[in-house]
Amino acid sequence: MRQQRWFRITALALGLFAINAVARLVIRFAFDGDDSAQGAATIVMFTVIALVLAVLTFARSQRERPSGWLPDVAFGALGGMLLTVLVGPFLSGHGPFADGAGDFFAQIWIYGACAIAGTLLGYWTAVMLGRDYRSRALKAFTEARKSRPRRVVGR
Repeated sequence: MRQQRWFRITALALGLFAINAVARLVIRFAFDGDDSAQGAATIVMFTVIALVLAVLTFARSQRERPSGWLPDVAFGALGGMLLTVLVGPFLSGHGPFADGAGDFFAQIWIYGACAIAGTLLGYWTAVMLGRDYRSRALKAFTEARKSRPRRVVGR
């Protein structure tokens, strides 16, 4: 079951939502009413989400082509975002639109920006270190070409 694509997407979405849920519960029970602490906890939450996506992308980009891992990461992040903006506010004791549509859509934009930034950070790090799928394939091709003797053409 773990090898099925929907399982990886669902696990990522639930993991990202769990990060949000922990942050919301910490804010609700430890820092209720303290706006600066709530802002700091929100920044930490989005940073952790970006880092999780960066590490996941770095690991997956070494084994697979981007066409294999990018849809999984994108749909997992999208699922996590939907859970975060639609279900997450109920953990805080509010509804999704309790603070208005502006805050609702701002959270979507911030979540999307952090997800994209984390994914790009992980992929660019793999490319920079030469550990992505394409770089490794080119290195293997170069090594294979070097190990074969030069073909002599007689005329």
